[in-house]
Amino acid sequence: MSSTENAGDASDAPRTTDAPHTAGPTGTAVPAPAPAPTAPALGPAPGAGSAPAPGAVVNGGISFWYAREGLPAPREPLPGDASADVVIVGGGYTGLWTAYYLKKAAPFLRITVLERKFCGYGASGRNGGWLYNGIAGRDRYARLHGHEAAVRLQGAMNDTVAEVVRVAAEEGIDADVHQGGVLEVACTPAQLARLRAFHETELSYGEKDREFHGARETAERVRVADAVGSSWTPHGARLHPAKLVTGLAAAVEALGVTVHESTPVTGIRPKHAVTPYGTVRAPYVLRCTEGFTASLKGQRRTWLPMNSSMIATEPLTAEQWESVGWEGRETLGDMAHAYMYAQRTADGRIALGGRGRPYRFGSRTDDDGRTQAATVGALREVLLRRFPQLAGVGVAHAWSGVLGVPRDWCATVALDRSTGLGWAGGYVGSGVATANLAARTLRDLVQRDSGQSGATDLTALPWVDHKVRKWEPEPLRWLGVHGMYATYRAADRREATTHAAQSSRIARVADRVAGR
Repeated sequence: MSSTENAGDASDAPRTTDAPHTAGPTGTAVPAPAPAPTAPALGPAPGAGSAPAPGAVVNGGISFWYAREGLPAPREPLPGDASADVVIVGGGYTGLWTAYYLKKAAPFLRITVLERKFCGYGASGRNGGWLYNGIAGRDRYARLHGHEAAVRLQGAMNDTVAEVVRVAAEEGIDADVHQGGVLEVACTPAQLARLRAFHETELSYGEKDREFHGARETAERVRVADAVGSSWTPHGARLHPAKLVTGLAAAVEALGVTVHESTPVTGIRPKHAVTPYGTVRAPYVLRCTEGFTASLKGQRRTWLPMNSSMIATEPLTAEQWESVGWEGRETLGDMAHAYMYAQRTADGRIALGGRGRPYRFGSRTDDDGRTQAATVGALREVLLRRFPQLAGVGVAHAWSGVLGVPRDWCATVALDRSTGLGWAGGYVGSGVATANLAARTLRDLVQRDSGQSGATDLTALPWVDHKVRKWEPEPLRWLGVHGMYATYRAADRREATTHAAQSSRIARVADRVAGR
């Protein structure tokens, strides 16, 4: 999630009150040269229940995912002016997948990737590890292009989950992938009503293998407190985000792609990617910067950098896991307006995310993911609300990062054939899988434009070349985003206390502010 980073980060775009969500929580969800994070530690998270977690919380240090694996060995920055057939700005999932598929399709292409920090510094190395089939904007695309077009888009996303798993295995990337599907639970009557509507809508988009469960069947999968129902899809997997992105970067280099790190791109124009160390000239310049797009010249209001935060617990004991269940290792979300997303990690922890401080004035982004103490406490409260049996479990790590949010909440992929400039992003937190579909689509768009191939099923999908209006100037952006999330939280509190069977009316106010 650097200015040259892409991918869906953790995310938790707000759910709408009258329609199923289409952009889900892939978590952040943001260089320290040491193998483990070196950010200052916090004490026990405040407001975290009657039994505070023992020990300190490692705060920031990019993300928990690098704490055990260490940071990748640095690659050389751009040494000076250079030329290529394709230059890709951003060393996250979108940029690396695009380089991978282009090089596989046309090995003769000279492809250069430019990354401001290191590959996986941003959302690709900080997200919640949700590889799932959600895509931001599907319902809007159905309204604009027809239901069948949106069904094709959803089918492509279903296939994308399997594609990522396939390539990871083929390239020998051990990313702790477990295909347990995605389980989304409802814990109040209003959430249950939204869940039923969501489930029925997913079926209407062709997802016939989705299952709806009542309270008892839900508890047999995972024992979430107060859960009254759930919807499960097999089109999802848990993974280790940093292992995937570092493995992908190595695979790309092995194919012959040139990757330069510590190389911030300060300007993009037709056939030019400008850096402090030189300019790379190429017929195609592809912007794959997602949540950090606002830091590029002329892009301040293109995609809003939405902040998402996560915590990872200490490893649970066998007895604690017995109390929780979760043997299927599904990725787990809920139907709150300001919802949470979680996974059971390969080393026996719970990694859980949600919205903390949603947006920083002027589209600013942090450096290494340090998270406010109040957000750490709030996320631990969510953990204990969903799993009160884990009151004695400590929080080991907290971090944050940004994801890209377009004004109409629609992910897009595009290539301007008159200039050779392309881009993909605006995933609204669904980027772990969507970045792969975007990359294969960029490959097809470049090959079509260069005469190497014709139109394909991917280039005909409704999100291709979608135009989005810019975000409002400050302070309207800041006021709107913070007001929106304050309203969603208020709606969740009201639904939890009134036990009404309908979504809170005040959430509809936030929907209008959000433009959803």
